[in-house]
Amino acid sequence: MNERTLKILEFDKIVRQISGRTASDLGMELAESLLPEKSFTRIQAALNETSDGVSFIVRKGSPPLSGIHDIRGSLKRAEMGSVLSPSELLRISDVLMASRNLKRYSSSDNLIIDGGNIVSELIGCLEPNKKLEEKIRLSIISEDEIADAASSTLASIRKQIKDAQNSIKDKLNDILKSSKYQKFMQEAIVTIRGDRYVIPVKNEHRNEIPGLVHDSSSSGATLFIEPMAVVEANNNIRQLKIKEQVEIERILYELTAEVSEILPGLQSDITILARLDFIFAKAKFSVDYNCVCPKLNDNKRTVIKKGRHPLLDKRNVVPIDFWIGDGFDTLVVTGPNTGGKTVTLKTVGLFTLMTQAGLHVPANEGTEISIFENVFADIGDEQSIEQSLSTFSSHMKNIVNILKNADNKSMVLFDELGAGTDPTEGAALAMSILECLHQMGAVTVATTHYSELKIYAVSTKGVENACCEFDVETLKPTYKLLIGIPGKSNAFAISKRLGLTEDIIERAKEFLTQEDIKFEDMLLSIEKNRSESEKEREKAQIYRIEIEKMKGEIEEQNRRINAQKDKILREAKEEARRILLEAKQEATDVLTEMRKMEADREAAQREREAEELKARLKSKLNRIEDSLAESLMPKQGYVKPPKNLKPGDSILIVNLNQKGTVVNPPNAEGEVLVQAGIMKINVHITNLKLVDEQKIETHKSGMGKIGVSKSKSVSMEVDLRGLNLDEAVEVVDKYLDDASIAGLHEVTIIHGKGTGVLRNGIHQFLRLNHHVGNFRLGKYGEGETGVTIVELK
Repeated sequence: MNERTLKILEFDKIVRQISGRTASDLGMELAESLLPEKSFTRIQAALNETSDGVSFIVRKGSPPLSGIHDIRGSLKRAEMGSVLSPSELLRISDVLMASRNLKRYSSSDNLIIDGGNIVSELIGCLEPNKKLEEKIRLSIISEDEIADAASSTLASIRKQIKDAQNSIKDKLNDILKSSKYQKFMQEAIVTIRGDRYVIPVKNEHRNEIPGLVHDSSSSGATLFIEPMAVVEANNNIRQLKIKEQVEIERILYELTAEVSEILPGLQSDITILARLDFIFAKAKFSVDYNCVCPKLNDNKRTVIKKGRHPLLDKRNVVPIDFWIGDGFDTLVVTGPNTGGKTVTLKTVGLFTLMTQAGLHVPANEGTEISIFENVFADIGDEQSIEQSLSTFSSHMKNIVNILKNADNKSMVLFDELGAGTDPTEGAALAMSILECLHQMGAVTVATTHYSELKIYAVSTKGVENACCEFDVETLKPTYKLLIGIPGKSNAFAISKRLGLTEDIIERAKEFLTQEDIKFEDMLLSIEKNRSESEKEREKAQIYRIEIEKMKGEIEEQNRRINAQKDKILREAKEEARRILLEAKQEATDVLTEMRKMEADREAAQREREAEELKARLKSKLNRIEDSLAESLMPKQGYVKPPKNLKPGDSILIVNLNQKGTVVNPPNAEGEVLVQAGIMKINVHITNLKLVDEQKIETHKSGMGKIGVSKSKSVSMEVDLRGLNLDEAVEVVDKYLDDASIAGLHEVTIIHGKGTGVLRNGIHQFLRLNHHVGNFRLGKYGEGETGVTIVELK
C-alpha cells in the first residue's frame, strides 16, 4: 500500500490507538506492524477475529491479560542449558497463570457459535501448567528471596543457621553480663560486622578481650571484636550459609529443568498470548468507537452508513452517508470551504484502509467496503487563494505518479483537483484527469470549486455530482453529504446576508453568462425541491413511527384488559382466603399475648431486683478503678509473649514500634528491662515480639544471592537541631551504625541552616565514615541546605 497515502489518511494514528490498547509488549509489537492487506481471504479472517474478540468482550467483559511477558530470551537460555534467575522464573509463572486465566475466562462461556470462533480456538490451544506455576510461586517469594518451603534441605539449613546464631548470642551475652568484662564494654549489646557476631569494646581495653577486630566506629572509640570463644561458631555459620546458597542454586536448577520439559508449550503459549492481546486490542477499539464489521466485496462498491471519522471528537462529528461503485465510479464533490469535503475524502479512504487491515469501522450496520490493490490520495491542507505555483507543482507531481500506477483495482482521492493555477486551465486539467481515471476503471472521488466539473459530472455517464450542504440562513455548513446533487455557489446569497448592497449584487449577476445563470437557477431549484422532499420525508417518517407506536399501545391495552378478567377473580378469592387466615391468626396471637403478659409480670419483678444488684456492683467497681493508677506501659498484651527471653535477644516493642535489645530477663511480674536506643525502660513481656536476626543481614553474590527481610526499626532520618557539634557527631556515629545494620541505603540528617558550623562539621565527619558511600545537600522539597542526604554503602 502506498506509504504517502497511509500518512495522508493518518492510518498511523489508528495504529497508535490499537497499540495503546494492548496489555503487553508482545501485543504492541503486532499492533505496530499492522498494515492493510490485499488478499480477500486474509482480510475476511482478520475481520472475523476482531468480531470474535468483540463478541467475547460484550458477553464476558474485558479479558484477563495481565502477566503476559516477553520470555523468549529466558526460554532460549533454558534451551541452551543456562539456569534461570528467580525473576525469570516468576515471569514464566506469570505467563502460565495468564494462560490458565484465559482458559477459565473462555470455559465459563457455554455459548455455541456457528462456524467456530477464532478467539475460542486460540485460547483452546493454550497449554497452562498449574503444577509448575504453583511450584515456582511456592519456592520463590520475590525476585530476591527464596522461600523456606522450596525444599526441606533449605529449611533445615536455615534452622541450623538460626540455632547457631542463638548459640553465639548466648555465649556473647554471658561475656556481656560477666562482671569481669562489663567495664570493658562500650554497650551491652551484640551486633554484626561482615556476617560475624561481635561485641562493642572500648578501644583502651582492646587487649583485655582476646579476639578478632572486625571494625571500629568512625571516632575510633569503639572496636567491634569477635571473641575467640565464638570464632569457630561464626565459621560454622559461614559454612552453613555457603550450603544455603548451594541449595538455592540447586532449587533454581531443578525449576529450570522443569521449565525445559515444557519449552514447546511455553513457546506456543507466548505466541498465542501475543496474538490474543492484539485481537482484544482491536476489539476494544471497536467497542470504544461503536464500530461495525463491514461487509466485504471486490467489485468496487463502497457503501457507508452514518460513517464517523474516528479521529474527530465523537461528541461533535457529523455522520455521513456515502456510496460509490453502483451506477457510477467517479464522484465530484463541491461545496464551500470548511464544509466537510476533505473530511469526507479522508473518511472514505481511512475506512478502506482500516477494513483491509482487519479493523471494524465506526459506522452503522449495512456498511460495505470494497477491497482495492492500491489507495492513492492527493490531499493538502492549504485551501486559500494564496496557494503558490510551487504548491501546484507539488500536487501535480503527485498526480502524475498516481496516473502512472493507478489501474482498475485502485481507489483515487483528490482534494481541490486543479487548484493553484489559472481557473480555466485548472478546470480543463481536472476534467482530463478525471476522464483518464474513469476510462481505466479506477474508483475516483474528487473535491473542487469549479463549475465546469459540475457540468462534466452531469453530462458524463458513470460520473456523479455530490455536495456538502450549506445553510444560507445561518451562513454555516451542515457537514451533510448529498450525493446526486451538484453544489450551488452561495456567493451572492452569503454576500447579501452579510450586508452587500442589492445594486452591487445585481450588477455582479449581469457579468454572468446566460448559461451560468440558468445552471445556477437549475441548482437552486434542485436544492429547493430536495430540501422540501427531505422535510416531507422526515415528517412522514415521524407520522409512521407515531402510528406504529399508537397501534402497539392499543394492542397492549386490549391484551391487558383480557388478562385482567381472570386476574380480578383470582385476586378476589385469594383476598377472601387471606382475610380468613388473618382472623384465625389474630385469635391465636391474642391468646399467646395474654399468656405472655402474665409471664412478663413475674419476669419484670425479677429484672428490677437484678438491675438494683448490678447498679450497686457497678458503683463498687468504679470506686476501685478510680483508686488505681495507670502504669507507664500498658499491661494488656498486643502479641503472644515470647518464650525463653534472654539478655541480648533482639525484640520489637509493639506498642511503640521501636526495636530494642533485652538487658534483663522478665521478673516475677513479667517486666523486662529493654535497651531502646539511648534509653533503658521496663516493658511488659506481652508488649514484646522477637525479631529474627537471620533476616537482618543480607549477603548477595551472583545469581543465587537472595535478600532477606530488613530491620524496620531504624528511622530514615535523624534530627540534630539543638545539639552542639560533639554531641551531633556522637549521635550520627551511632545512628549510621544502626542504619548500616538495618540495611538502609539512604538516610536524611537534619542539621538546620543556621550559621553552617554544624553542617560543615557533620560533612567533615561523613567524609571519614566508612559506612558512607556519598552524601549531598537536600534539593528543593527535601529541606535544601537544612538537611544532608547520605547514601550508605
